[in-house]
Amino acid sequence: INELSNVPVPVMLMPDDFKAYSKIKVDNHLFNKENLPSRFKFKEYCPLVFRNLRERFGIDDQDYQNSVTRSAPVNSDSQGRCGARFLTTYDRRFVIKAVSSEDVAEMHNILKKYHQFIVECHGNTLLPQFLGMYRLTVDGVETYMVVTRNVFSHRLTVHRKYDLKGSTVSREASDKEKVRSHP
Repeated sequence: INELSNVPVPVMLMPDDFKAYSKIKVDNHLFNKENLPSRFKFKEYCPLVFRNLRERFGIDDQDYQNSVTRSAPVNSDSQGRCGARFLTTYDRRFVIKAVSSEDVAEMHNILKKYHQFIVECHGNTLLPQFLGMYRLTVDGVETYMVVTRNVFSHRLTVHRKYDLKGSTVSREASDKEKVRSHP
């Protein structure tokens, strides 16, 4: 994101922007060495496309960068399929989800149409607001991440949450859950 602040905003995204990436390799990183690895690689996928999406969703790049990098992300109390955990930024504005390399490939497949839809609806949508896609490599282990806007506002109290499933396989409430008046 820092590198993008010096790049003029293009009038129009080109097909190559949907395949582009930027990489950073850090060797002998000594800052905060107690908590951070001394060597790692970071890859940002389609930086101009996601910058454009953030702009359309009304998210300032500097605010986004501060939210994502200022403090370590926090484990969310939500749990995804197969026990996958979600992380939230320290200010709870954004959700960071670890995804598979297949999910990254699928995101590349849908990104152009997703972007086109967001342009047409002027950012007013109930679809997830994808804000960035990254790969972090530490000690040869690759972790892929997608960042979205958190739909649970920290300014509002959530009275009830429902976990809606896309499949009915192995999705039945226990007897204990069936007798509860609230989920």
